[in-house]
Amino acid sequence: MSRDACRCGASAALIALIALTLAWELWLAPLRAGGSFLVFKALLLLFPLRGILAGRLYTYQWSSMFILAFFTEGVMRGWADHGLAQRLAWCEVLLSAVFFACVLGYARSFKRRA
Repeated sequence: MSRDACRCGASAALIALIALTLAWELWLAPLRAGGSFLVFKALLLLFPLRGILAGRLYTYQWSSMFILAFFTEGVMRGWADHGLAQRLAWCEVLLSAVFFACVLGYARSFKRRA
């Protein structure tokens, strides 16, 4: 994959993960009726957003480890939850994996050039 494709993929996956997190925890399947405090995990996803959109290599490097927490949460909730919440958890796993793959591809493109 090209550097631009990886950058676009990472940006799209991160934005989709933010939207999924907000919708999931506020409206679609919150842990408690009316929303839960887990919606604040979407704020954590805003930390790398600016650097990812700007194409900063350092942000791509540290966010590759950062996103693994969301991947892990998705796997755990995918096994533990039922119904819509379970499907949303597997969507979180998919988006986290896409983000991770794109971030690694982007960082690797700099290594090849060096």
